[in-house]
Amino acid sequence: MARHKRGFDCRLATRALFKSDAAFRPWLKRIGAIDYSAGWKKPFDVTDALARAILYQQLSGKAAATIVGRVELAMGSHVFHHHSIGKLTDAQFRACGVSGNKTLALRDLARREAAGEIPETRQLQYMDNGQIIEALVPTRGIGRWTVEMMLMFRLGRPDVLPVDDLGIRKGVQLLDGLDAMPVPKALQERGGRWSPNQTMASFYLWRIADFRKEPVKRSQD
Repeated sequence: MARHKRGFDCRLATRALFKSDAAFRPWLKRIGAIDYSAGWKKPFDVTDALARAILYQQLSGKAAATIVGRVELAMGSHVFHHHSIGKLTDAQFRACGVSGNKTLALRDLARREAAGEIPETRQLQYMDNGQIIEALVPTRGIGRWTVEMMLMFRLGRPDVLPVDDLGIRKGVQLLDGLDAMPVPKALQERGGRWSPNQTMASFYLWRIADFRKEPVKRSQD
């Protein structure tokens, strides 16, 4: 069973991208180096990361951080697990500013973790991207895009391309000079040229998308 290393060499991935696709070359020179390796060295817990992803959905970073802080204080813990989530009533979640739908999602996450349905961090080393997505998307409030962000920013998987992300699609539109954003299927085919460095390509596509007049959120919404 293959073991997946956490993180990759951003410099080597950028060089490979430069060689594999001429369209990227002027943008790589313009944007410069991108390196997210510091995030891959931080402690990581699957259930905790998913809980925070749920709480941050559809909110600004500042508002979400405030709510997370309130929930942590109410739980008496800085770690989200079934035993800490289970300490709070629906009314307490509501008092912290957590919506009813998000409370249901946290309850489902806690139930699945207690039942052993959420892989532990060490298990992820031996699961490929597809297996991780398949294991986590049944959780209420967790979609493919959320898991892909975890794969990229928390686990440092080198070959992830979130084809439903508007920022990625807009980045490709600018990269290739298209009249419209590519549909996910076309983007999947286009991204084949960047494999096995699609994560690095995605990092640059988000930056490229920032060059348009209106900012693009990293979201499928």
